[in-house]
Amino acid sequence: MKIQEIYNLAINKGIESDFRGREGVEKMLRRKKEKFDGLSDKEKEEFDKEALTNPFLDSRILNISQDKEIKKILVGIDIEPAELLLAKEVGNIDLAMSHHPMGKGLATLADVMDLQSDILNQYGVPINIAEGLMKERIEEVARGLNHQNHQRTVDAAKILGINLMCIHTVADNLAAKFLKDAVEKENLERVKDLMQLLEGIPEYKEAKKLGTGPKIFVGRPENRCGKIGLIEITGGTEFSPKLYEKIAAAGVGTVVGVHMREENRKEAEAANINVAIAGHISSDSLGMNLFLDELEKQGVEIIPCSGLIRISRNR
Repeated sequence: MKIQEIYNLAINKGIESDFRGREGVEKMLRRKKEKFDGLSDKEKEEFDKEALTNPFLDSRILNISQDKEIKKILVGIDIEPAELLLAKEVGNIDLAMSHHPMGKGLATLADVMDLQSDILNQYGVPINIAEGLMKERIEEVARGLNHQNHQRTVDAAKILGINLMCIHTVADNLAAKFLKDAVEKENLERVKDLMQLLEGIPEYKEAKKLGTGPKIFVGRPENRCGKIGLIEITGGTEFSPKLYEKIAAAGVGTVVGVHMREENRKEAEAANINVAIAGHISSDSLGMNLFLDELEKQGVEIIPCSGLIRISRNR
């Protein structure tokens, strides 16, 4: 496989597992095209044209030094200059792949957060409320990203001559769909039943051995779950703490997430919502593994690093 083929496969897999469905994603891309068509020539020149075909702008090809067949990939939750030097030391690495975004993928992370409005709406939060509160949070995240040194690792990859890409919301979508399917297949009455299900998933089982397994952040094991919302798995990063009251009003009794700020935890507690945190790096590993399995089927060798808990479902 060439890098562009890996990228195309990633985007397609991300769309397939997107909570909005393929039709919803395509509708969003059409709106972006209409916006682009209405721009002036100068504005079109400055427009990020990848946004017209890629609904996940935090998942990108960041550097192509050699456009060759990809046979061996170094994959990590984070790829920084240290991991690129590791790639050189290991040798014969055709591509370095990060889960967390960098470069332009990090700079445009806030762009993917609109996905959360649609997910919240699917769980019963009125779309006007979801969009209004998400707009505030999206702007906050965009401002927070503004100061970061986005190009540091990309520049290192160029100097070292290493191909580089990141797969963020694509992998998070895969993890979210996997977990949603697993939860909805079972009749989970109590929070302890939900935790048992999560702990049975290989990535979380391994994380538990490392002391970072699933944890109850709000509620007790004996609490009844009520409606379970797979709300904080994908969509860039955490949403506004003001949304928990709205989520509770929509009838959701338990939220499953990958990580949670203390401010959000307090609001969830005040809204009497149980919160099960599956785990950050382990959830990232789950999503990445589901994609990496597709590459492995094509004969690509995967070298895990930087926190990736590699579990192959091909064996």
